[in-house]
Amino acid sequence: MSFNDDVNKQQNQQQNRQIKLASRPHGAPTADNFELATGEIPKPNQSEMLLRTIYLSLDPYMRGRMSDAASYADPLQIGDVMLGGTVAQVVESNIDNFAVGDLVVSNSGWQDYSVSDGIGVLKLDKNMANPSYGLGVLGMPGFTGYMGLTDIGKPKKGETLVVAAATGPVGATVGQVGNKLGLRTIGVAGGAEKCAYAVEELGFDVCLDHKADDFAEQLAAACPDGIDIYYENVGGKVFDGVLPLLNAHARIPVCGLVSQYNATELPDGKDRLGVLMGNILSKRLTIKGFIIFEEYGDHFPEFLATMSKWLESGDVKTKEHQVDGLAQAPQAFFDMLDGKNFGKTVVKVADVK
Repeated sequence: MSFNDDVNKQQNQQQNRQIKLASRPHGAPTADNFELATGEIPKPNQSEMLLRTIYLSLDPYMRGRMSDAASYADPLQIGDVMLGGTVAQVVESNIDNFAVGDLVVSNSGWQDYSVSDGIGVLKLDKNMANPSYGLGVLGMPGFTGYMGLTDIGKPKKGETLVVAAATGPVGATVGQVGNKLGLRTIGVAGGAEKCAYAVEELGFDVCLDHKADDFAEQLAAACPDGIDIYYENVGGKVFDGVLPLLNAHARIPVCGLVSQYNATELPDGKDRLGVLMGNILSKRLTIKGFIIFEEYGDHFPEFLATMSKWLESGDVKTKEHQVDGLAQAPQAFFDMLDGKNFGKTVVKVADVK
């Protein structure tokens, strides 16, 4: 079925649309890597519930799962429904703790309906003004930013923090939490509009455009006392500028490398592994990658309570890049990987009933 078919303009209550992995991308993904299929709405068995997708989260990690390269999780297989976090509404329930009408955060993927046994499903407040925030500042991205900074970053008041992708859902959280902890916050973003938002709305002390030809020089000028914490979710040119400015005992939480996800070969130029390893040794750097719920899942209630208060009080702000319609998910995904989104990318699939 074509992505442009009229059936995609609204959710058909009698069918379940699914966007599946049709082929593995080589380099940047294209529309040919996806297939839109329709089928019957699934039926929940005993101890299961039927969920109707309201919002779908799009995140950079999905690109890695489209590949068959070894990683922290098994890759998608050809023909699988694309994975993804969702805010969904319970349509039918055979589970005591979930009632019809409940809003939940689940991993239903790129489809209208899914069946769940309730494991890993989190219930949301039905009166929540913005349920989609459960996929952003109050969900996995916000949690990732909060724990990466506070646990791995080990911030100390007065230190300098540099944050890549500063207006994205992870980076924006890191910067604002850093402000509350008394850090000097330097954001990195793509373009003047995003940089202005980072400073004027999110409260970063400085924000630099990574597209600038003299980005490395601007970063050095903005960090006269060096860098104590670098929150890494981009890699590439940004990390090249950061590396020589890192102070002794600097900490680098690593949750993503979006600049490299579409790469099909190693970057041009000399091998920089020796330089990196030399810095790790001489500066006694701490570099730690992490998968948020695998390592910090038991901290989620604490995070949610803290971040909810900050969001309600206005101490933390958030911005969404919302796209309407499940059929628009592939293009929104491409745009996100290219940095064309502004804020957390969410696809609105249906209305709450």
